[in-house]
Amino acid sequence: MRDNIDKTTKKTSQKGTMKVDKTKDNVVYVKTSEEAEEHNKEVQRQVQSKKTALWILVIIGIIAAGIIIYFQVNKEYTSYKIVKSNATDYENTANYIQFSGNLLKYTPDGVSYINSNGDTVWSAGIDMKMPMAVASGNYAVVADMSGNSVCVFSNEGQESNLTMPYSICDVDVANQGAFAVVLESEETNYINLYNKKGEIVYEIQTTIDKSGYPLDISISDDGEKLFTSYLNIQATKVQNNLAAYNFGDVGQNSNADRMVGGYMFDNQIISKVEFVDNDTVVAFGTKTISVYSMKEKPSEKAKLEFEQEIRSVFYSSEYFGIVQELSGDTEHLYVMKVYDMNGNLEFQEYIDFAYDNIYAADKEVIITGNSNCLIYRANGKIKFNGNLNGKIVSMVPSGNRLEYVVVYEDSTEIIMLNSGEESTSLTSTEEE
Repeated sequence: MRDNIDKTTKKTSQKGTMKVDKTKDNVVYVKTSEEAEEHNKEVQRQVQSKKTALWILVIIGIIAAGIIIYFQVNKEYTSYKIVKSNATDYENTANYIQFSGNLLKYTPDGVSYINSNGDTVWSAGIDMKMPMAVASGNYAVVADMSGNSVCVFSNEGQESNLTMPYSICDVDVANQGAFAVVLESEETNYINLYNKKGEIVYEIQTTIDKSGYPLDISISDDGEKLFTSYLNIQATKVQNNLAAYNFGDVGQNSNADRMVGGYMFDNQIISKVEFVDNDTVVAFGTKTISVYSMKEKPSEKAKLEFEQEIRSVFYSSEYFGIVQELSGDTEHLYVMKVYDMNGNLEFQEYIDFAYDNIYAADKEVIITGNSNCLIYRANGKIKFNGNLNGKIVSMVPSGNRLEYVVVYEDSTEIIMLNSGEESTSLTSTEEE
C-alpha cells in the first residue's frame, strides 16, 4: 500500500501539487494546477503586503525625523539653566574664543584649553599686558598687543614662544600653525610670516609714506596666501589699499615681493579683511563690502555698497553680515542684514536694544548688550531672546549643543538653553 501511494504521488505531481493529511489514514489530496497557481499568488500578495508595510514604516520614520529636525532648527528657547559657575575678579576677567571644537581661555597670566564639559585639558603661563588670541583649525596664537611676545598653541599644548623685535599691531594664524604678524617701528612696518615653530618664512617691509599704515591682515587656511589692508592719508583724501600676497609657486613667479593683486578705495576705511575659507576673502569697509575669490590670485566675486554707514560686521565660513543704526521715525534701533558669499541677502532682522558685542558662529549669530541676549540662527529664526544673569562681557558657544560660555564682570557661567522655567541651580561652583 505504501508503494502504491508513493507511485501515485510521482505520477500526479506532474500536473499539480499534493498534500498528505496525516490525520486521515493513507489519504492523499492532490491540488489542481489552478489551486497551486492561486496559492502562489496568495504568497506573493503576502510578501508584497509586507514590503508595502515596511516602506510605509520607513516613510513615516523619515517624515518623523524631518519634523523633529524642523522643530530643532526653528525652535525658540525661552529660558536657560546654569550648568557651571566660576567666580572671577573683574580686573582679570578671562576671554574665550572657540578653538579646535572647544574653547581657549586666556588672561594676561595664562592660557587654558577647555573641553565641552568645562574641564581644563592643559594650561600654560604667559606674561602679557594686552593679550589677543586668534584661532584656526587646531592652532591658536596669543599675542601681546603693543608688546613683543607671541605664543603659538596647538590643541595638545604650547608649540613656541617668540619675542618680536618691534611692537605688535596685528596677528593671524593658519590651520597648520603658520602665523603672520604686523610689527611697527618708527619708520618701517613689517608683515612677517612664521611657521608654527617660530621660524621666519617671509618678511614684507612697508613704509607709511609709500604703502600706508597696515590696518588688518588675514592669512589663508593653508598659510600660503595673505591679504592686507593699508590706510594712506593724503593731503586731500583718505585712500585705502588692499594687497594680496602669495607665498607659493604662483607668488614666487610673479615678482620679488610676492604681491599678486591689489585694489584701491577712496574716502573710506577698510578696517577688516578676512579669509573666511582657504580661497575666499571678505573685505569690510565703512560703506562697502567686497568678496574676493583667491585660489591663487584675487578676483572680485561680489561687491555691496551702502548709503548708510556700517556700525558692526560679523562673518563665518558660510555667511557675513552687517549692523546699521536706524534713525528717524522708526521703532527699531538697529537693522541686521545677513548675506551669503555671493552677496545675496539671506535675511534681515532688527535689534531693539543697545548691543555691545556681536559674534558669528557657524550656524548662528549671538548679540549681547548689558544683560540682553539675542541669538539668531543662520536661517533667520530666533533661537533665544531674553535676559541673562548680569552685564555680559562676552558669550560664545561651548561646543556642547545648546550650551554657551557667558563671561560677566564678576563670574563666568556655562549655561544651557531650555524650554522650561528658568533655573539658577548649579551642578558645581568653583573659585578662580
